[in-house]
Amino acid sequence: MEYFKKWIKAAGIRAIKTVAQTAVATIGTSAAMGDVSWALVGSSALLAGILSLLTSVAGLPELEE
Repeated sequence: MEYFKKWIKAAGIRAIKTVAQTAVATIGTSAAMGDVSWALVGSSALLAGILSLLTSVAGLPELEE
């Protein structure tokens, strides 16, 4: 149970960072803030977060001792 708690925390932090990075990259591709498709930003960031969590199932270097 302790390992699971550590895994959830590490995977969550990694997913949050991935979501933020994806949102910044998606926003950055627009020429001006008026051209930002917020639906695209949100869906891209959400998908990146889900993929990050799924990738974490394979293992997290932060938890290897």
